[in-house]
Amino acid sequence: MNDFQALLRKRRSIREFQDREVPLELVREIIRETCLAPSAMNGQPWRFSIVTNREKIRQLSDESKSNLLSDLQADPSSPIKRYEDMLRNPGFNVFYNAPCVVYLCGPSGLGSLDVDCSLAACYFMFAAAARNLGTCWIGLGAHLRDSAILKDLGITGDLQIVAPIIVGYPKAIPEASERSEPVILGILQ
Repeated sequence: MNDFQALLRKRRSIREFQDREVPLELVREIIRETCLAPSAMNGQPWRFSIVTNREKIRQLSDESKSNLLSDLQADPSSPIKRYEDMLRNPGFNVFYNAPCVVYLCGPSGLGSLDVDCSLAACYFMFAAAARNLGTCWIGLGAHLRDSAILKDLGITGDLQIVAPIIVGYPKAIPEASERSEPVILGILQ
């Protein structure tokens, strides 16, 4: 149990990585462990797309940025507004120049998809941390619409991206941020 508690404390959101590739077989191993996550009625709806080509990762970043800026133009009051300066910066990579991105996807319209894939994402991040890898869920990276890009990723029209996760060897692991005490709304005994 102490190992698990240490792992809970060790996992951090990492956005700075060593210039070092993550072996594809290691990513596959992490994905196999990810599939141990619980899901509604054991449906296991998750699907994965792995990108290890840094030029392709940059293209995916540019695609997401372009779509987000288009969305912002259509709705200037969007919460995306707070990211506008970063999104307009041609040097900003939404994937923080990570050596690997893994997309967790599943069937569009499945009522439990967000919860199922979120649980899988947690398993993914803990499995990676157990191997001294850093991860971060990058919501800004989920905004892909180009059909050729989606086809290259194997993400068909019946699938929805839930969690793009960057993976790599961290330059450093930051200290945990301050955590609030849990808010317990009530106890029935």
